[in-house]
Amino acid sequence: MKKVIKKKMSFEDLTASMNRGFKRVENLIEKKIDRLAISSAKGFQATATKDDLKDLEFRMNGKFEGVNKRIDDLATTRVKPEDHNTLKVRVDKIEAKLK
Repeated sequence: MKKVIKKKMSFEDLTASMNRGFKRVENLIEKKIDRLAISSAKGFQATATKDDLKDLEFRMNGKFEGVNKRIDDLATTRVKPEDHNTLKVRVDKIEAKLK
């Protein structure tokens, strides 16, 4: 087994090593920032514009009005529980007399 000889580091070697480390970290940060910028730009491409939202609102307004009309029709044509119960009692009495 070889004995590893440790070399004393000079001040210049230390500063060069630190500069390389800082430069490497700086490059990694720049790459991350670039990837984040690209990702953000791609995300905003799929975001709806004001015109898209106005168009959607216009299309949905017609659908909501159709639903409101159906609900109103249902409310006017449905049998109220009181009326249903009254009719049920009357039908039960008639059926009892026919038996």
